[in-house]
Amino acid sequence: MGEFSEKNETCGTLCLKYLLFTYNCCFWLAGLAVMAVGIWTLALKSDYISLLASGTYLATAYILVVAGVVVMLTGVLGCCATFKERRNLLRLYFILLLLIFLLEVIAGVLAYVYYQQLNTELKENLKDTMTKRYHQPGHEGVTNAVDKLQQEFHCCGSNNSQDWRDSEWVRSGEAGGRVVPDSCCKTVVAGCGQRDHASNIYKVEGGCITKLETFVQEHLRVIGAVGIGIACVQVFGMVFTCCLYRSLKLEHY
Repeated sequence: MGEFSEKNETCGTLCLKYLLFTYNCCFWLAGLAVMAVGIWTLALKSDYISLLASGTYLATAYILVVAGVVVMLTGVLGCCATFKERRNLLRLYFILLLLIFLLEVIAGVLAYVYYQQLNTELKENLKDTMTKRYHQPGHEGVTNAVDKLQQEFHCCGSNNSQDWRDSEWVRSGEAGGRVVPDSCCKTVVAGCGQRDHASNIYKVEGGCITKLETFVQEHLRVIGAVGIGIACVQVFGMVFTCCLYRSLKLEHY
């Protein structure tokens, strides 16, 4: 009976080892995907960050990048801990899994919370940002972001083109007779913003606030889904680790 029990435990441990190894390979790929989503957000989808009053959108992307790097390192550590059967490495592996789990849950929760607050934030701040910082010294990032926003989404102003009447740039006289930025024009040429007729600018298409909100919300959904999704997968890794740790402990005694 004793030999039979020992063989069963050895077989169970072997199965757990290969199961955890397979999990770690998938986990490493998941870490690569998480890091890629974070870098993608920062590199390609961050043009409009300067138009957002809160830093939450940027923070969630950085959290994903950090979590992705740690996931990849943890995956390698998990493979080493599994085949060397070192319980101290398994403990470290479990702690890192728990840390990554918390990071990704935080990223997902931040994305969800900011998703709910985004509409209010844009309504309160976007018009002021566009009218007070556009073409102002030290705010080149805002100027470029506004120009790209209006051209890419075919919109003009925060709520509508009339918002530009309150622009410090237009009122200062530095606009050169423009009543809206040239980026409001359907065909951009130097000075085209002097004429604000609907045939020349995006006047009837509406303001940029709803289009920017939709754009950011779409990416917050991606960030939130990736964060929460990978966190759920990690629960299985923590369960497998606990089972293997217990199995090795029993064999040791």
